[in-house]
Amino acid sequence: MRLRLDHAGILDRRGFLMGAAALLAAGPLGASSLRADPLAEGWLATAGMGEGFAAVGIDGAFAATTQAETATRLHGIEASPTGPLAVAVGRRPGQIALVFDRRKGGILATLAPGAGRVFSGHGRFTADGKFLLTNEIERPGEGAHVMGRGVVAVRAVDDGFAIVSEWSSGGDGPHDLMQSGAALVVANGGIEPNTPEARDAEVTGSGIALLDPTSGAVRGAGRLPPDLASLSLRHLARDGRGGTVVAAQDLLKDGEARPLLFRIASDGALSAFDAPDAEWRSLRGYVGSVAYDPSGRYVACASPRGNRVAVWQADGRFVGAVPLTDGCGLAAGREAGTFVAASGYGEVILVSAGPEGVGIAARHTGGPRFDNHMVRIG
Repeated sequence: MRLRLDHAGILDRRGFLMGAAALLAAGPLGASSLRADPLAEGWLATAGMGEGFAAVGIDGAFAATTQAETATRLHGIEASPTGPLAVAVGRRPGQIALVFDRRKGGILATLAPGAGRVFSGHGRFTADGKFLLTNEIERPGEGAHVMGRGVVAVRAVDDGFAIVSEWSSGGDGPHDLMQSGAALVVANGGIEPNTPEARDAEVTGSGIALLDPTSGAVRGAGRLPPDLASLSLRHLARDGRGGTVVAAQDLLKDGEARPLLFRIASDGALSAFDAPDAEWRSLRGYVGSVAYDPSGRYVACASPRGNRVAVWQADGRFVGAVPLTDGCGLAAGREAGTFVAASGYGEVILVSAGPEGVGIAARHTGGPRFDNHMVRIG
């Protein structure tokens, strides 16, 4: 599948100049990304395809190629750091995860969660590529308005992804997880907003757990203050130097401006990023994806309910936002200060951020219905 490429979508003169500068610095869409084997160095995403769903590869020209098709909706996606394997994980119902070859395409294995559990939608390879860690949720009884206890399942890649160890995630309703610095960081979301379990709920019970990545022992924890107890901590991003952030979704729809992006300290403590109240409200209580840029100087959040991608400096200062209708997939771009974001309407945009603001450098249309998540490979 080829996506139609145009360089429209420029918001204003400042955005245009910023985007143009980024492109000039990188070459047309980043010369480094237009290599002979684009699927070795592009992005992976989940998407709706026809009546079904798929994991797709996106090359440096933002052309999308189907990698693994399924009748079940997929959520998070992750590439092995040491080979061509990649995994896309389902959620709600969260009964499958697909292992596929991201260069050749094709499903290599279909994984099931542990007995009595469902996948949370996210799994991560360890840095040596030997293990896949999946967040899984024990299902509570029928009609219970609570989320189940969280389990981190450790799966051996060379043993057919068999579960070789299980650790407590440190809370209920875990969603994302990733190793950052010396810790395995788990976002235990508690009660998930916009679900049957959230009916009449005002407190999620969400928190951050820092686990020893070799044993699962708890090394730290973070909790939100009482005035932010309605937030569910869900998605994580790291800068590769130990910096970690978590993005949230809000149970309450009361019009209050609450921060939805937090820095995670080495002991698990949380500190909120800054933004004008109007900017927080514009995200409509929902951040679907978060990512650092390649330099680690900027952090972006995608809100499909707010129809925008908002950008902060990594020190917590708000930079600006660009519109993207139903945009949720988000990952680092190729060059410093850039992000790639995708929408449910088949759009892919290149977002360029700098000290003066944020703009759209290029927009591509005609792709599949991109879903929740995207990850850069290579």
